[in-house]
Amino acid sequence: MLKAILMMLGLGVFLGAALAIAAKFFYVKVDERVEVVKMLLPGYDCGGCGYSGCAGFAEALCNRKTNNVNLCRPSKTEGKQAIVDYLSKTPDNEGKVVDIKL
Repeated sequence: MLKAILMMLGLGVFLGAALAIAAKFFYVKVDERVEVVKMLLPGYDCGGCGYSGCAGFAEALCNRKTNNVNLCRPSKTEGKQAIVDYLSKTPDNEGKVVDIKL
């Protein structure tokens, strides 16, 4: 019985250490701007902009795949202006801002 307990304890320590090392090596930096822009969008996830919902459109805006915030038809003018203001003032990890047209 003691042998089984020690074996499970050793296995738990080994696997826990392996997970901790894997978390360090495979860490992915997340762009916080995508979440902020997604919150500024109306959240209908209609796909009318041509992207897979508001999250896809927010990611496209932040990654410079599109620069036209008017693709989001349900969004009001104030929300669109807030997105333009935010992305023009907040740089990405490389220090570049996004040039968005309204």
